[in-house]
Amino acid sequence: MANHYEKSGDMHTIIIAEAGVNHNGNFELAKQLVEAAAKAGADYVKFQTFKASNIVSKSAKKADYQNKNINDGDDSQYDMLKQLEMPQDWHSTLIAYADKNNIKFLSTGFDEESVDFLDRLGSPFFKIPSGEITNKPYLQHIAHKGKPVILSTGMAYMVEIKAALKVLIENGVPKNEITALHCNTEYPTPMEDVNLRAMITLQNTLGVKVGYSDHTQGIEVPIAAVALGASVIEKHFTLDRNMPGPDHKASLEPEELKAMVKAIRNIEKAVGGSGIKEPSPSEQKNIAVVRKSVVANCYIKKGELFTTQNLSVKRPGNGISPMLWDEILGQTAIKDFEPDDLIVI
Repeated sequence: MANHYEKSGDMHTIIIAEAGVNHNGNFELAKQLVEAAAKAGADYVKFQTFKASNIVSKSAKKADYQNKNINDGDDSQYDMLKQLEMPQDWHSTLIAYADKNNIKFLSTGFDEESVDFLDRLGSPFFKIPSGEITNKPYLQHIAHKGKPVILSTGMAYMVEIKAALKVLIENGVPKNEITALHCNTEYPTPMEDVNLRAMITLQNTLGVKVGYSDHTQGIEVPIAAVALGASVIEKHFTLDRNMPGPDHKASLEPEELKAMVKAIRNIEKAVGGSGIKEPSPSEQKNIAVVRKSVVANCYIKKGELFTTQNLSVKRPGNGISPMLWDEILGQTAIKDFEPDDLIVI
């Protein structure tokens, strides 16, 4: 998995455009989502790979947000997910289509069979969704693949996150190949529940790379997360928020996704400097224009003493700095000065 920093030393946040199940079971819609993510400039377009029968019992109920967003009168989580399964034969075509559009394909495998399938397809790393953070057999299965891991931590206490990391590390994932994403799994997440500083707590407590998986409405919070050091940003997107489905309402539309990517790339430039407080190359030319020098306030004859009455401070700043004001006072003029002449000593 790529690092937060490229070999050049420039900051580069991995941006995962989460198509998820927003394809609504329509292959052409899935292809359009790949195109939209590529045009927005994301690094990855990510889907979800699962078999409903492997991950949910037929008695499981939908989450409140799923009922609210779908509102079809059917409370069955199984029925909902069955309609949103991504057929295996889509994957190779979508991978090739992503390559054609200069974006990387990714998918989250929600069950061990799907993880094996994605591994055979050459998945560069594995994304563990928040709901699986307490699923020890699943964590062990992924760890044994020997690939980097991104772990979402929605709904989790720190003790649960530590336990999940322990399983991953003990089963073969090096600590430096794990990225923990701060996350809130309410769709959409209320701003007052974001708790973005928890991302920093994850980094300080766990000693791993961190990022942020966002379910708020809008693009402000992911941008703020990058400013705080997120190495990975994951954000749901859709072609149209008014489409039916559980995740569309909390997703960005294509132009918003594009705006988020652009803002993140700008933030990378803004926070990726040397950290040394000094004039930047672009502003050095303004020093003489904006700063001031000691100048004559009136006609001054050679031999006169410099006083607070015959001296002043004005632009430009290419003469003696006013910081030397006290040293200049009381000295003798070495030549005649006209008003506004730069003082020389």
